[in-house]
Amino acid sequence: MSKQPLQTLGEFIIEKQDDFQSSTGEFSRLLSAIRLASKVVNREVNKAGIADIIGHVGNTNVQGEEQQKLDVLANNIFIEALSQREVVCGIASEESDDFIEIKCGANGHLSKYVVLIDPLDGSSNIDVNVSVGTIFSIYKRVTEPGTPVELKDFLQKGEKQIAAGYIVYGSSTMIVYTTGNGVNGFTLDPSLGTYYLSHPNMQFPENGKIYSINEGNYIKFPQGVKNYLKYCQMMEGDRPYTSRYIGSLVSDFHRNMIKGGIYMYPSYANAPNGKLRLLYECNPIAFIAEQAGGKASNGFERILEIEPTELHQRVPFFCGSKKMVEKAEEFMRIDALKD
Repeated sequence: MSKQPLQTLGEFIIEKQDDFQSSTGEFSRLLSAIRLASKVVNREVNKAGIADIIGHVGNTNVQGEEQQKLDVLANNIFIEALSQREVVCGIASEESDDFIEIKCGANGHLSKYVVLIDPLDGSSNIDVNVSVGTIFSIYKRVTEPGTPVELKDFLQKGEKQIAAGYIVYGSSTMIVYTTGNGVNGFTLDPSLGTYYLSHPNMQFPENGKIYSINEGNYIKFPQGVKNYLKYCQMMEGDRPYTSRYIGSLVSDFHRNMIKGGIYMYPSYANAPNGKLRLLYECNPIAFIAEQAGGKASNGFERILEIEPTELHQRVPFFCGSKKMVEKAEEFMRIDALKD
């Protein structure tokens, strides 16, 4: 019996474009632009050690974090790919202070979409050859097409996303994304430069045995988080759980979605609102998690219901297998009631 041919990402996008009847192909071209940019970034990531593009660039971004050379390069690659295809009216990047206005065509500003992006998540790991990724989030603008894009086009609740995804640059390169109709993963065949559907209908196991957190900050964590970690480490039932922490959100999340687990970046003494950005990291990852049967919260409320107030807003983040997140929330609530 002949083997069923693999479906390419391009074929999949075309097949699913009917999910967006009003897009007239524009949304499909937007995803294609992200696909193209990811291939270019993948090429640069894979030759980083021999092309003098590892290490610091000498600047800090708006969060006060030292920028890596690949941060800047990946940011430029994605902005250029999205701008040249005239498929977005605005882009907000974790690496930029403010959003970027994009004029499309002779009349300008006619696209209905805005993109928020973390061009290279976990880039500090590049120097030691650890997996990194890209995270993206897509919304329909709320202002009138044809007018300049405004801040409120980007400050939308996560539940308003029409698509979100990530690219993981690891032992293999994958695009994983959702348009609100499940989560699908595509693996890049480097010999052909083509993404193929390799992980259809991805689902979080309802429970898991992996917890991912930087335990070096344990002493600074809220008591509810400390108590949950003790629960994870307790010899009882299917516990203790296994601690696995890469330090790249995309990589940790991707592993946990496949194997079952929870990722946590709570608030702590030096970061009272946590470290992860709501718009560039938490909202898109939360959207993917929920579409895959998982859960995401700040410890007390659903991530996708948080009202953004600024482009680079930070929030605590608990995300992963549903029962594990609910148990972490339970410990957070119990501790909060004691105050």
